Parts: sequence; structure tokens; C-alpha cells
Amino acid sequence: MNNQRKPKRALPVGSIDCHAHIFDRFDQYPLAASAKYKPAEHSREDYLALLKAMGVARGVQINATPYGFDNKISEDFIATDRKNLKAIAVIHPDIAEADLKALDAAGFVGARLMDQFPTGATTAMLESITARIKPYGWHIEINITQGSDWVGLEKRLFACPVPLVFDHIGRVRGGEGVESPGFQVIKRLLTQRDDCWTKISSWYRLSDVAEPAVPAHTDMKPLVQAVLAARPDRCVWATNWPHSGIKSAPPDDIDLVDELEAWWPNDEVREAVYVRNAEKLYGFEPCAG
Repeated sequence: MNNQRKPKRALPVGSIDCHAHIFDRFDQYPLAASAKYKPAEHSREDYLALLKAMGVARGVQINATPYGFDNKISEDFIATDRKNLKAIAVIHPDIAEADLKALDAAGFVGARLMDQFPTGATTAMLESITARIKPYGWHIEINITQGSDWVGLEKRLFACPVPLVFDHIGRVRGGEGVESPGFQVIKRLLTQRDDCWTKISSWYRLSDVAEPAVPAHTDMKPLVQAVLAARPDRCVWATNWPHSGIKSAPPDDIDLVDELEAWWPNDEVREAVYVRNAEKLYGFEPCAG
């Protein structure tokens, strides 16, 4: 782990990283034959070192798409710290009930639909997977290919009977802006339902302000601030470590945390996004700090 420095401003006690992946021990956890990309090794030890440097004690492991429907790497990782680690699974609609029950008992709290790298579950399976997870109180997490995809999904999402989480500010690009049709769908879902959430994450990949502009990613600030204004109680924060599939050099995770400091409307919202909202969404014990 190369970067051990701390953020310029300490994160709130009890902060939760709501989206990260590990890729390691490939002999024990082989990638699926259908994997769309072959990640380099990014170990659990490196991830935990990053959390320590950030002052973050809790995290949510998103089972990565190169593993297909095999959730074993995430299951084994969160088993090492059941109090502070939870996970999101990738499941097939035909998963055996015993296997689904085992994932629930292991600390999984949701199922992911991924259209960007469609090697596992996708939004085509929304209704069938929802029917399987609803009895467990899980939510559906969605990563679409582009922001405009929300338009065609809107009716189905409003009808979905379980909570919904939109990855990476809905993957709306900075150049599309807050008035884009896809972003407006996200806002309607956040404000008209009381069980929809979005992750403030991966904005560096969605920005159309090219590096090395200083300050960087300024076109994403209005999008972040718009969801914070609409539903400050339904936004959570995530690193998206190790920035899977990125073709350029990965960003500095501490720099990204420092960048957010200029975007928070106030400290109350900042603490809610880092701590309280994620506790509610993922079922972590409330932090006494």
C-alpha cells in the first residue's frame, strides 16, 4: 500500500466505506470464465490499510463482476469482522433457497445488478431477483451503463417493492448535468420514494473536466450537491477502491476525500453521509462516537 497519509480533515468517527472490491488469492478465488476484465491483485490487506489511513473502521464489500455469481471471496472476507464488514451479493434468479439463506446469514444485505459489465445479474433480472430477496429484507443495488438508461427503467423502479441503491450518483456524467433526463429520474426516485439511496462515489470517472485541471472534477460538484439537497438522508459515501477497470492511473483515494470537503453543504450532512445514513441502509450498529 503506497499511500498511508491521512485526510486533511479527519473523517467522522464511525465512517463507512459503502463500495469497494478486493481481488486476491486467485488460486483460491478464481475469476469467472466470462469475466469482461482481468483485474490485477488488490488484496484485502491493502484495502484494510487504506481504511486505517482514512480513519474508517467499517466497510461494505461489493462482490465484483469478474467473479460472476461466485460470492465466496466476499463471504470469507466479511467473516473476518462481522461487526464492521457487510457485503452485497451477485445472485442468479434461480439461486437455491438454501444458498440465499446462507448468504443472508453470512452478512450479505443486498443484491447487485450490473449492466456496465454484464457477466452476472443485470437489470433484465430486476423483478425475478427482487422476488427472491424481498423475504430477507435485502435491497437492490444498480449500476447501469450510462445515465440515460434510467429513463427506460423508471416505471419498473417505481414499482419495485424493495429498497433501491443507485451506484455512483447514477453514473450521470458531469457534462450531462443536473437537468439531464437520467439525473431527473434519480431525483424523482429519491424524493418520491422513501427507500431509495445513491452513493457519492466514482465522480472522478464521470467528470468531463479533464485532468490536470485544478480544481478537478468541478462539473460533478453540482450533481453531488443536488442529491445532497434533495435527500441528504439518502446519500452514502464510498471509495470504489480499487477503481476497477480504469484505463488511466487510478486516483489517490485520500485526494478524493479531501476534494469532497469543498462540496459538503454543512457538517451535519457530512456526518450523515459518512456515518448515519449508511448505518441505516446496511444495518450496522449505531456508532456511539
